[in-house]
Amino acid sequence: MVRELGEQVTKWFQKYMPDAFVFAILLTLIVVIAALLCTDTSPMGIIIAWYDGFFDLLAFGMQIVLIIITGFAIALSPSVNKGIDLMTRFIKTPFQTYLFVVMIGMLLSLVSFGWLVITAVLARELALRIKGVHYPFLIACVYISMNSWVMGLSSSIPLLLNTENNFLIKEGILSDVVPSSATLGSPLNLTMMGLMVFGAPLLMVLLAPKKPQSKALEDLRPASSEMKEPSIEREAESNVSEKRNVSDRLNHSMPLQALITIMGVSYIVYHFATKGLDLNFNIMIFIFLILGMALHKTPIGFVIAMKRASSNVSGVLFQYPFYAGIMGIMGYTGLGNQLAEGLATVATVDTFPFFAYLTGGVVNFAIPSAGGEFAVVGPGMLAAVQELGHGLPEQQITAMVSRASLSIAYGESLSNMLQPFYLLLVLPIMAKGVRLQARDVMGHLLIPFLLFFIIQVIVVTVVPL
Repeated sequence: MVRELGEQVTKWFQKYMPDAFVFAILLTLIVVIAALLCTDTSPMGIIIAWYDGFFDLLAFGMQIVLIIITGFAIALSPSVNKGIDLMTRFIKTPFQTYLFVVMIGMLLSLVSFGWLVITAVLARELALRIKGVHYPFLIACVYISMNSWVMGLSSSIPLLLNTENNFLIKEGILSDVVPSSATLGSPLNLTMMGLMVFGAPLLMVLLAPKKPQSKALEDLRPASSEMKEPSIEREAESNVSEKRNVSDRLNHSMPLQALITIMGVSYIVYHFATKGLDLNFNIMIFIFLILGMALHKTPIGFVIAMKRASSNVSGVLFQYPFYAGIMGIMGYTGLGNQLAEGLATVATVDTFPFFAYLTGGVVNFAIPSAGGEFAVVGPGMLAAVQELGHGLPEQQITAMVSRASLSIAYGESLSNMLQPFYLLLVLPIMAKGVRLQARDVMGHLLIPFLLFFIIQVIVVTVVPL
C-alpha cells in the first residue's frame, strides 16, 4: 500500500512540479512578496538586496562544478570501472542496489556532502550493469543519502560553533565556542546518525517499485547514448598523427603527468599532516583532481575524461546565482532574522527544539546552504534560546544552544528532500544521456520526508543531549 502511494505521489509531482529553474524563479517571487509584507524595505531596496546577493555564491558554485566533473572523471577511469565490475559480483538485484547505494551514500556523506558525487557515480555504474533497476527511484536513493552530512565531519554549523572568534562570539551572542563534543559527539547526534545510516536504507527498500515499469536506465537512454562512445584510451589514440610528432608525445606523456601527480600528493600529505582532518571543499576538489590525473595516466586521457564529465553542468552554472539572490533578499532585508525571531518568540524551554527544527526546514527553501542559512537565522534563534534559559546554569544554556543548532541543521538537511537545489549535484552525472528532470525524482522522496520529519522531531525533542 505504501509503495502504491509512493507511485501515486510520483505521478502527482510529474504533473505539477516545474523544472528546477522555474522552481527557483517561483521561490524568488515568494521571498520578494514576503519581504514586502514583513519588512520595511522598499521594492527597489529588495531588488538591490537580490542583486547584491546574486553573486555571493559564485565561488561556491564553481566549487560544486569542479566537485562534479572531477568526481565524474574519476569514475570514467578504467581502474574504477574494473572495481565496479567486481562489485557487481556481490550486488545482483535492484533491491540490493537500492540498499547498498543508500547505505554507502550515508557513510560517504558523513565525511563530506561533496562525496554525494561519488555515490551518484557508483549508482549510475551499477544501474548500467544490473538489470531491472528503477532509475528515477535510484536517483532518489542517492539524493536521500546526503542527509547524514549534517551529522558528520563536514557539518558546517557545529564546525562554526567550535571556531575561535566566530561571528556569534563577535556579536556577543555566545561568550565562548561550543565544543564539537557537545554537538557532533552528543548522544542526540549519534542517535540521529544511527537513524539515518541504518533506517533510511531499509525504508527505501520497502518503498522501492517492484518493477522498473520502463524506467530502467537502458529504457531511458536513447540509441545515440554515451554507451556508443569509444573508450577514453581509444579516443586518445585516434588523436595521434601518423608521424607521432612532439605534440603527440607530450599529450601522451605519462612521466609529465606523473610529475604533477607527485607534486599534488605531496601537498595533500602536507595538508593533513599540518591541519588534521580538514576536509574543506578546496582540498576535496584538489584530491579528486590529482586522483583523476593518476588514474588516467596521460594528459590527453584526463582531458577527454574532463570534457565528457563537464558536458552536463549547465544547471549549476546558471541556477546557483538565483539561489544566491534569494539568500541576499533573506539576509540583507532582515527577513530571515525576523522569521527566526518570530518562531522563537512562541517557543518555550520544552518546545524550542521543534521551532528551531522548523526554522531550519522552512528557511532552507530560500537559502539551501546550512552555513548561509545559519548566518541569517542563527543569531536571532540562539539569542532567543539564551533568553529562554536566562537564570539557568551555564552548562545547561550551552546544551540548549547545541540542541537548537543541531535542530536547525537537521531541519535544513531533511527539507532538501522537497527542494531540488542539491539535485544539481546529482543530475549532471546520473541524468547524462537520459531525459530525466527533478520532478521525476522528487515524488519518490515525499513519503520518506514525512516519516523522517515525524521521527526527527521526536528525536530532537526527547533524546538527551
